[in-house]
Amino acid sequence: MPRTGEGFVEAVLAVVGDIPPGRVMTYGDVAATLGSRGARAVGQVMARYGGSVPWWRVIRAGGRPPAGKGDVARPHYEAEGVPLRPVDDEDGYRIDLAVCRWNG
Repeated sequence: MPRTGEGFVEAVLAVVGDIPPGRVMTYGDVAATLGSRGARAVGQVMARYGGSVPWWRVIRAGGRPPAGKGDVARPHYEAEGVPLRPVDDEDGYRIDLAVCRWNG
């Protein structure tokens, strides 16, 4: 059963806290783990409360880093050995989901 409210916030943060170094989940992956289809709700939780967990390990579909956080997230990915590939856009890279996606 999908969780909502405070329980949902706590559940999202717990899932994100369990993602191991060097691995990532998309917002949709986190939602699906919780029995939800609310990828945007996960994004809102991360935007408001995600500073206490490894927020950089939750990425956008297609391997894009969190919106507006590409520059501050990249050193975390590099330190954890997350495979990155160059692209020609504002972020300048994509995370290789096929290699480092975590399925909790």
